[in-house]
Amino acid sequence: MPTEPSAAPSAALGEFLRSRRERLTPAEVGISPSSRRRTPGLRREEVAELAGISVDWYIRLEQGRSLSASQGTITALAQALRLSDVESRHLQTLATQHQRRSFERETVPPGLRNLIDALNLPAYVTGRRWDVLAWNEAASDLFGDFGELPEGDRNILIFMLTNPAARTLFGRTWTAEAKRMVAQFRATHDLWNYDPAFVDLIDRLKDGCKEFQDWWADHDIRDAPAGIKSLHHAGRGTVLYAYETFQSNADPALRVAIYTPEAL
Repeated sequence: MPTEPSAAPSAALGEFLRSRRERLTPAEVGISPSSRRRTPGLRREEVAELAGISVDWYIRLEQGRSLSASQGTITALAQALRLSDVESRHLQTLATQHQRRSFERETVPPGLRNLIDALNLPAYVTGRRWDVLAWNEAASDLFGDFGELPEGDRNILIFMLTNPAARTLFGRTWTAEAKRMVAQFRATHDLWNYDPAFVDLIDRLKDGCKEFQDWWADHDIRDAPAGIKSLHHAGRGTVLYAYETFQSNADPALRVAIYTPEAL
């Protein structure tokens, strides 16, 4: 059954706060553990006390009944929940977001498309939902021709998590790469968690990848715009690529990924 979209952007803020509260142990924040605890993590009142805010106010935030938290409150919550720099930035973004218009698939400007075509390195363009919007011949040689897929399947996450060819391509590194991508996408998803296009994508991933459900429940947030990937090309064997991603000036929602060969 399809997942119901969240009623408001504040729901994502509440879900993120709850996931981080449940991840912490009392010992990590200097609280003596109690034998009466029935669930893991901190209690809401403990987070509120650590952050110096009222319990009622924290409960409202976690239940998605309020999105009007001050900068000081967000900073205090990030410190109380022991958030990393990436997680703190994500919390700040969630706390300041506003209701968005419905998602529409982006269009790649002709100039950017021509640039991608002219490169002899594997390159492709994705949108905010990680739909693959443009790619060149070198990318087709490495990942397969996205043009042979139905438009609805031209998505990096759908390819990586539901297409058996991706598991073959990434080999023993597939699990780590797929989990990293899920955590990286989570930061974008939480800003669009109520939109039907994003809800449909998550439902497809849950149906098509048995590992996805647990990874998604972890609510990990990562920022990985660059790195190294080890791939198993059908014709060239094991190949190593360094990848970088760049935002388009024409539309910041568009991201260009470029892969440069590395020596093994």
